[in-house]
Amino acid sequence: MYDHEVTASDSLDRTGTLVAVAVFAALLVDGMDLQMLALALPSISRELHLSSVAAGALSTYTLLGMGFGGVLAGWLADRIGRVHVVRGSVLTFSAFTGLIALCRTYQQVAGMRFISGFGLGALYCIGTLLAAEYTPTRMRTTVLGTLQAGWSVGYVIAALLSTYLLPVWGWRALFACAVLPGIVTLGLLWKVPDPPGWTATRNRRENGAARPNPFRAMWAVAPVRRTFLLWSVAAIALQFGYYGANSWLPSYLVKDLGVSLQNAGWYVAGTYTMMIAGKILTGYLADIVGRRAIWIVAGVLTALYLPILIYAATPANVAYLLLLFGFLYGAPYAVNATYMSESFPAEVRATAVATSYNIGRVGSTLSPLLIGMAASKYSIGLGMGLLGISYAVCALVPGLFVREKMFDPKTVDTAVAASA
Repeated sequence: MYDHEVTASDSLDRTGTLVAVAVFAALLVDGMDLQMLALALPSISRELHLSSVAAGALSTYTLLGMGFGGVLAGWLADRIGRVHVVRGSVLTFSAFTGLIALCRTYQQVAGMRFISGFGLGALYCIGTLLAAEYTPTRMRTTVLGTLQAGWSVGYVIAALLSTYLLPVWGWRALFACAVLPGIVTLGLLWKVPDPPGWTATRNRRENGAARPNPFRAMWAVAPVRRTFLLWSVAAIALQFGYYGANSWLPSYLVKDLGVSLQNAGWYVAGTYTMMIAGKILTGYLADIVGRRAIWIVAGVLTALYLPILIYAATPANVAYLLLLFGFLYGAPYAVNATYMSESFPAEVRATAVATSYNIGRVGSTLSPLLIGMAASKYSIGLGMGLLGISYAVCALVPGLFVREKMFDPKTVDTAVAASA
């Protein structure tokens, strides 16, 4: 459909390696930040005398910030460059997460969460895109799957830090821990140039080529528009399934199965640890077998396993069943960044990827609510089991209708289309 002007090298060069390390560190802090709020929420609620509604709204403010920040970041990344946006996102979420340590009122915490959400949403979409544009095709999913594992490593580190910091130093010290890794990441990114593909696009503009609005360009070209809409549906389904399971897993263990709080914490930590392994292996397999095939397999297996897990789980065996669940339910994320980044041309890539993924936050917002409604009438387990439907949709919509490797992010694309 579109031609490429330059063939990419098959090796990850020094700059690409530096970018990968920096983005891994940034995603680690991103994961830490998201998990810190969940872990600190009981302490924050107790100190600030919050209702359940007010406490839960802190997560909503974060998600709203991530949604707005992600879409804005995509537009900016196509305008001013990927690296500037990634640096700005790391600075934003590190600084404003750290500032939570100084907050004394609910309104201050809520404001900091909303602003830090801008950086979190921007980093997730554009950080992985930056890495994709520096990584050769033959190893791209392996590298990006490993970077996605950084998010899960952040979850585990946050859980470990909370064990030591919350009882002694309180919740403020936990949020202060986000500052140092953010500074390290900024140092790694300080002299990184923008990828050749985006640089070539900028040079064409400087030489007099038209500078289309990326939203308008994306919508004007029928194949790009179709791909964007398909990925938007997939993003809603993926986040509906993932965040629904993530949000309710601890409550399911404690309330439905009667697992103790202490054991539930260990079981969840084991689930996240297996998720790290699952993302790395899934990324590796996607480079060998193909993005599309592994995307379908990962989503369908998760869809089938969720109801089996809920039906078969008992307090005695659930720890073992969750190990396989952890391996499976984060696996689509290992392929997601690569598959999406290879679906769009350079001039609209950041806008299309960031906007479609952040439309998916509709799913992440609705899923916990709908499972809660199911739990009030039936059980948490029933609501979680039904998440298999969303994983099936997530697997099949792009898997059946979006070709893999339509564009190579490491090469220089020709223009999107004259009509754009």
